[in-house]
Amino acid sequence: MIIPDLPVISKSKLPSIRLTRRHFLKTTAAAVGAIAMPNVIPATALGRDGRVAPSERIVLGGIGLGGRGTAVLNWMLAEPDMQFVAICDARKIRREKIKNIVDGKYGNTDCVLYDHIRRFLAERTDIDAVLIATGDRWHALASILAMRAGKDVYCEKPSCMTIAEGQAVVETARKYGRVFQSGTQGLSSASRVFGIEMARSGRLGKIHTAYAQIAPWDAAILRHDWLPAEPEPSKEELDWDAWLGPCPWRPYNVRYVNGGWRGHYDFHTSCIGEWGAHTIAQVQAGINASNTSGVEYEYVNNLTGDGMIIHFANGVKMILALKKECWPGVSGQRFDGTEGWIANSGDGGDYSRASSPALLAESEKVVDEYTARTQCPMNHGRNFFDCIKSRRFAIANHEVMYRSMSTIHAANICMWLKRNMKFDPVKAEFINDPEANRLRSRAMRAPWII
Repeated sequence: MIIPDLPVISKSKLPSIRLTRRHFLKTTAAAVGAIAMPNVIPATALGRDGRVAPSERIVLGGIGLGGRGTAVLNWMLAEPDMQFVAICDARKIRREKIKNIVDGKYGNTDCVLYDHIRRFLAERTDIDAVLIATGDRWHALASILAMRAGKDVYCEKPSCMTIAEGQAVVETARKYGRVFQSGTQGLSSASRVFGIEMARSGRLGKIHTAYAQIAPWDAAILRHDWLPAEPEPSKEELDWDAWLGPCPWRPYNVRYVNGGWRGHYDFHTSCIGEWGAHTIAQVQAGINASNTSGVEYEYVNNLTGDGMIIHFANGVKMILALKKECWPGVSGQRFDGTEGWIANSGDGGDYSRASSPALLAESEKVVDEYTARTQCPMNHGRNFFDCIKSRRFAIANHEVMYRSMSTIHAANICMWLKRNMKFDPVKAEFINDPEANRLRSRAMRAPWII
């Protein structure tokens, strides 16, 4: 990773199994019975023929898998030591779509459907981890509920709606000793890691300025109205109350469930959160600031935040940018140092530009050195599964997520209140600004509360 050594999650925080006399006798009897049986073990149970033994498999479930979630699931299904067994979604059409994909992959009909998250988490004690890819509004709450149920979590970005939600995710991961991976896969992208390492390692000299691309749609100024009411579908087709989750009650409108929630304050983290969840995390990694957040925010008088300057305590300024000339693709980053600049996006060498061709000459070597140092592959899902087994922190762990998302939320609040502001990352509060501090959290609607 970006940090020299990724810590290991303390084993003392992992759930323990209480050994009762009844459990001991039952286990002993089972063992004696096993000795009496013929010693024939299927090859699949031993992991022969290229198959992974059941004891080594990671059992995975899904929560709210739409278009993005389906894409991530397909990446994960390629991993031989992962078995997907159940999907929970408030929409029947999406539950059934995921079941068809999974059953087609395994050649059976075993994938189980759930329409309620609490029942899903309570019943599936066999599940080791969950993939969460709901809309923004559900990310933090679903992650917290899953970790409380003893599951490790891969949660799509942006992984929290507020600074307070991010803090709650961190506290839950620590308390229950869970592995958390935010879906900011740019931290596992060879091109972006190349740029991050060039900046972090000093090859560009002292970094003074960085750029983080924000999404070229929607705005930082979000809507506070809501769409007109339409007749609700049956609860079997869509549980509207569950779909809304912790958000304020709003009348049903089909546009919400088809992606029209974006741009609304109730549901979205703005164009800054949309891509900044990737790019700001990448920039903070490159400037050795993954464990902190921006400290000063300069308001820009536009709808998107394009051109906002965010200052870090180490002297680096980060500029939010819509313009693509900084980089050749999407979700781009750029680092400017005293010895040159480098810009990256996408994957592969074709997505990197630099002030000098010499800076691009050793891209493979730089990435290989990073992989050897951190033991993090250029595969975000694989990193998550490896950490489930090793109990190491994932590359986009809860701390990294919280710090980068705090920068995003502070930038949003700066835009909403239309003034410059200062933020204390240690106290997680704005300095001498009670109005801004009130926006660090939002009320959550019962029973969907943390």
